[in-house]
Amino acid sequence: MPHALTLNAGSSSLKFGFFELGDLQGEPQSRILGLVERIGQGERAHIKAKGADGQVLLDQEYGRNHVPDHGTALARVVDFLREQRPDARLAAVGHRVVHGGPDYAEPTRLTPPVMDRLAQFEPLAPLHQPHNLSGARAALELFPDAIQVACFDTAFHRHHPWVNDTFAIPRKFYDQGVRRYGFHGLSYQYISETLEKTAPHLHSGRTIVAHLGNGASMCALMGGRSVASSMGFSALDGLPMGSRCGQLDPGVLLYMLMNEGMTPKEIEDVLYRQSGLLGLSGLSNDMRTLEAAGTEPAREAIDYFVFRIRRELGALAAALGGISTLVFCGGIGENSAHIREKVCEGMGWIGMELDTGRNLRGERIISTDLSRVRILVIPTNEEIVIARAARDSLAGAG
Repeated sequence: MPHALTLNAGSSSLKFGFFELGDLQGEPQSRILGLVERIGQGERAHIKAKGADGQVLLDQEYGRNHVPDHGTALARVVDFLREQRPDARLAAVGHRVVHGGPDYAEPTRLTPPVMDRLAQFEPLAPLHQPHNLSGARAALELFPDAIQVACFDTAFHRHHPWVNDTFAIPRKFYDQGVRRYGFHGLSYQYISETLEKTAPHLHSGRTIVAHLGNGASMCALMGGRSVASSMGFSALDGLPMGSRCGQLDPGVLLYMLMNEGMTPKEIEDVLYRQSGLLGLSGLSNDMRTLEAAGTEPAREAIDYFVFRIRRELGALAAALGGISTLVFCGGIGENSAHIREKVCEGMGWIGMELDTGRNLRGERIISTDLSRVRILVIPTNEEIVIARAARDSLAGAG
């Protein structure tokens, strides 16, 4: 029986999945799902994995700086999987690749020319693209006989209306590929497909999805299709994130260049690695750490995070002409009842009424029965989206 491995590198994490593909006609069957988190953060990295039955197969912490990069994390994952499934026939490896640029709007087989082209987009997603491609190169070397498939976070947003796809700068830049790409597309695709299967009446309406994690963004869906996203040309725009700034007046960049004498590389480091929750709190990029800290800077960082979510919520509702459903997903969105409550607080004017008890219990529906806007928590599953693409590519190759 053929198997597939999925690799999903975030800015400080590596999710992985091991799937059975059966006869390549049905749904890929998840057998192992895992996560390496706090990679390269100077904190204690943590790797955990569960089987399909929920049994914990691995739960291990490493010493500080023992998992300094995604390459090391992948090596840990491969060792673990070989120990668990030594007889597996790995036929396909599916990779999350954050930026497909203007070229790639569908899952694509990885070849040397494709890899070279994707490497050109690394400056647009420096926290992710290098790790995505590093994982792909390692997988090509480790599994030379397996089909390697790239799935792009930008693909889901490729059908934006022009006004949500462009910037008000000379058109030649748009023609060169400077446009609003949007990201977290695999997550939004999963949420859209899940709503279509489980709640088609909600899927057909006006939905805003809040993917909140170390990387955070929001997306407006009309009938399940992306029409607007908080992220733009790069993975910096929109919401503040773990260490990324989010929305920023371009004049700040000019100030850094002209008044502070900073180099482009120094500015990149500030915007991607020193800002967001980390920069505001002076403590951590991890929401769990900030919520537990209780310091004034930590509270202010959380308050700003929530403020920007609420502001973006209003903007996306305007882009949709209303809102019928709000979905929380991502590490923070799925696990922090506190953040969900603060986001929804006082939002009755838009038709949202949170049920505090349901929210604290982490139920799927956390709005009251009388709320005009249905508020949901749906754990996202980018891995199954990648596994389906790997299955389809393998079937097509046969």
